[in-house]
Amino acid sequence: MLTVFAADRVSVPMPLHAFRQVDVFSSQPFRGNPVAVVHDAAGISDQEMAAFARWTNLSETTFLLPATRGEADYRLRIFTPGGELPFAGHPTLGSAHAWLEAGGVPAGREVIVQECGVGYVTLRRNRDQLAFAAPPLRRSGPLEAGRVASLALALGLAPNEIVAHQWVDNGPGWCALLLESADRVRALTPDFAALGDAVLGVVGPWDEAAAADFEVRAFVPSLGVPEDPVTGSLNAGVAQWLIGQGLAPERDRATQGHCLGRAGEIAVEARDGEIWIGGATRTLIEGQAAFQR
Repeated sequence: MLTVFAADRVSVPMPLHAFRQVDVFSSQPFRGNPVAVVHDAAGISDQEMAAFARWTNLSETTFLLPATRGEADYRLRIFTPGGELPFAGHPTLGSAHAWLEAGGVPAGREVIVQECGVGYVTLRRNRDQLAFAAPPLRRSGPLEAGRVASLALALGLAPNEIVAHQWVDNGPGWCALLLESADRVRALTPDFAALGDAVLGVVGPWDEAAAADFEVRAFVPSLGVPEDPVTGSLNAGVAQWLIGQGLAPERDRATQGHCLGRAGEIAVEARDGEIWIGGATRTLIEGQAAFQR
């Protein structure tokens, strides 16, 4: 694990905050999706949070804060380089990992309760992994015909290559396309300018001989993330859609990130009426971050 300090020796004292960078959704170091986590972030302004997220230039940077409601163990704010999100999956897992590693003790023995923009998100520990319960979808149902056509054009797809489509928005604004195969998903070369403000996931099944069930890719150019390496919120929405319509088993595994040199693995499980999204988490950088006052 690397240890870094983001503060120079300056004459004006600068508040220092514990900082961790956690790799999420891969058992191999540097092959998942990193999230920058700032601890004890009370007192850091919205503008400073946004500026720090732009500076880290990761798909998400998070800030751990005291809970404002009694049911939660902590409050989380999540920023992309382009703005704040009400919910995101790999930041949820990585931030819970950082909170626990820093000595956080959940009020409930079995679960951790996170407060964020969508409300409460429940997490549980399963051996060496964390998993979160997918929050309710804010929007579901098929996409509009015009949107499907524009997405197909931006992805270089013929209309008959889209097997199904759906809104799977749990906060970031996700819509999703189902293609005929994982190989076709991996072969996509999007026109990011043509995608415009789309928050898009694309999924395709692997054949029966593969170790995984689905390949997933996520495209979010409008938030400063042309392609996200491994995406918990998208996989949560996709699982709610596919399992709900009988297009996926109640327990499966998705892969993501191959086209970016990553090796993301997402565990999906339907249990007791909820969809759980899990994966490996590991701190790879630890130090302090300085915020000017």
